[in-house]
Amino acid sequence: MSKVVIIMGSKADLDWSKKISSTLEKFDIQVIMRIASAHKVPLKCLELIKEYEKENVVFITVAGRSNALSGFSDAQTHCPVIACPPYSDKFAGNDIYSSIRMPSGVAPMLVSEPDNAALAAAKILALTDEKVREKVINYQNKMKETLINDDKEVQNG
Repeated sequence: MSKVVIIMGSKADLDWSKKISSTLEKFDIQVIMRIASAHKVPLKCLELIKEYEKENVVFITVAGRSNALSGFSDAQTHCPVIACPPYSDKFAGNDIYSSIRMPSGVAPMLVSEPDNAALAAAKILALTDEKVREKVINYQNKMKETLINDDKEVQNG
């Protein structure tokens, strides 16, 4: 079974992570949620990455403020890392910049919406998991059907 490991910087990121998890469950992807701050417990974070990277996983990192977690995680593994920092009204959302600018050789993908971070992870896993691929295709077809039906409804008044 395909697996996504969500690493949160703190328990404050749990609600955002649950949004990601609920979408991943639609694709029958196993979700593991862990907490390990790259700032406060980097060795624990490294330990978690090394534990799970032995499997075919995608990591999704959820950390607000100064998001060292995404870059740190990406630099420590060959597995894909998707940064999905929670939006904050503090600093007018500018804390997202800590997820955008990475040093050379560090390339976590940034997806700002929880549902889309889950979809991105599902698409990565779909490259090697046919069941996930079928669910991604069905999900996309349902989205298209919804738009077509909405258009018909608008056209018919």
